[in-house]
Amino acid sequence: MRNLLLTAASALALATGAYVPASQAQTGETVAPATETLHEQLAAFFKEYDEQELAHSPVSKAYRGLRDADYGKWDDPSDAAEVAQYQRGQAALAKMEAEFDQSQLNEADQLSYRLFQANAERSKQAFPFRHNSYIFDQMNGAQSQIPAFLINIHRVASKADAEAYVSRLAAAGPLIDTLVGQSAERANDGIIVPDWVFPYVIADAKNVISGAPFDDGEDSPIYADLKKKVAELDIPDGEKADLVARGGAAMVNSLKPAYQKLIAEMERQQAMAVDGDGIWRFKDGAAYYAERLQNYTTTDLSADEIHQIGLDNVARIHGLMRKIMADVGFEGSLQEFFQHLRSSDEFYYDTREAYLADVDSKLAAMTAKLPEFFNTLPKAPLVIKPVEAFREKSAGKAFYNGPAPDGSRPGTYYLNLYNLRSMSKTELEALAYHEGLPGHHLQRTIQTELGDLPPFRRFGGWTAYTEGWGLYSEELGKDMGFYQDPYSDFGRLGMELWRACRLVVDTGIHHKRWSREEAIQYLTDNTPNPPGDIRKAIERYVVYPGQATAYMIGKLKILELRKRAQDSLGDKFTMGDFHDVVLNSGPVPLDILEERVDAWIAESK
Repeated sequence: MRNLLLTAASALALATGAYVPASQAQTGETVAPATETLHEQLAAFFKEYDEQELAHSPVSKAYRGLRDADYGKWDDPSDAAEVAQYQRGQAALAKMEAEFDQSQLNEADQLSYRLFQANAERSKQAFPFRHNSYIFDQMNGAQSQIPAFLINIHRVASKADAEAYVSRLAAAGPLIDTLVGQSAERANDGIIVPDWVFPYVIADAKNVISGAPFDDGEDSPIYADLKKKVAELDIPDGEKADLVARGGAAMVNSLKPAYQKLIAEMERQQAMAVDGDGIWRFKDGAAYYAERLQNYTTTDLSADEIHQIGLDNVARIHGLMRKIMADVGFEGSLQEFFQHLRSSDEFYYDTREAYLADVDSKLAAMTAKLPEFFNTLPKAPLVIKPVEAFREKSAGKAFYNGPAPDGSRPGTYYLNLYNLRSMSKTELEALAYHEGLPGHHLQRTIQTELGDLPPFRRFGGWTAYTEGWGLYSEELGKDMGFYQDPYSDFGRLGMELWRACRLVVDTGIHHKRWSREEAIQYLTDNTPNPPGDIRKAIERYVVYPGQATAYMIGKLKILELRKRAQDSLGDKFTMGDFHDVVLNSGPVPLDILEERVDAWIAESK
């Protein structure tokens, strides 16, 4: 759903600073201000832009750890609000370009200027397709995002915070009603998920409204969370009981009927679902997919080019895998070795506790090694948390939520342990390094802690950069001396292979018109992953077109730039300095990342 989990970084707001327009400076009407003054004025522009967009997004404020009079509200999900947000962004861009001469700015501000332009251009390219996204699917949607937000993001440290929780519960019903209406309109216009998606959404929705206070069962996840948070407050018991009672009433009177309408609409749409899994089905599907690829990869690569890059890298990684297969003495084909890894009990955990204990051990060892490879380290702590029961059947296998900038919430590495046969021992290290350290937690925490950067850079992102860094971190772990077990190193290659295959199957589904079953078969033939893992992944790529291509494209670029720096600088090259160049700007498109690395190489020489 639009804006429910959005940070303010993706919106562009109109600021009102008193600046000397570049046009006046060029015509001699006034003397251009000094660079230092321009820096302060540009910073004020970005700050006011951020504050104005935050004023439109109570959810973004909550993610930032900000609590004010809007703490009990949701974002406006209407199309009118989305149009207004887009218009504010384009107006802000025009104002910045009219009132600041980029050539007069210092180097850091020139980068912020260019990134603001790039964000606005990205928004402009996506705007015509804003009605093409799915409102509800197994990866996204209010059916799971509302409870996840309330449980994980909405903090309750006072009675006022608890009142805001109750208010959000009451407001969730109208929010869902609006989204259900939007989903119905899109379905009637051909923007409808494949039929196999609906059981996931319906099951998640039913899970949320099962148990107390909806029926006589155990407390539902939201009700249990409300009770727990209220119980920890230092207020009279009578006030606690009143808060819980009013929260329960809001759940029964607002949340439940809205979820029931959602379920009914999903059942209606399921009956009218059409054949085909890719977005080529849409009337403007080809153009939409081209925009998605450009958005996620920050390149002009075509679908066919990305498909071929995937095929080339699948072949390369298969060769490296055969070497490990020979090293461990396995006799047979690579596909037979894949089947051995899928089916042998020795490669899977018996308990969640055992899996989590090994993650703790690996990340502790990685933490001790980080200073040898990084000059800048994250300050916010990292916690490991299993995915909540209400959404574990549909959620991905692992993901990360960044910390609050005020330190009130740590970075969180979520692991989906619903089916331990989908969580191989061989992949544990690579997955932990990708989502935790030195992957997303290190990169996103450093980004959040870059206090001298404009907010849109501290809290925004470019998928090819962010996910490219995550995948790069998996291989970096080998450079750092980890993956001592050859099966674990094979798991690392398996994770890289997975991302190479994504280039093939994502373009296969959305460009070459592969079916879900054809894509599943490709991963079955070419990866060691278990069937449940494969099915869930393909289903993700179907509803999230283009996003999966960003990982490998981003990683390949970071490795290319690192090799260029190593070859050019020789003994002057250090990992810590290279990583500072990559990380201390925050996320950037890949072409700008290349410019920064090239400039650093030239300066270092």
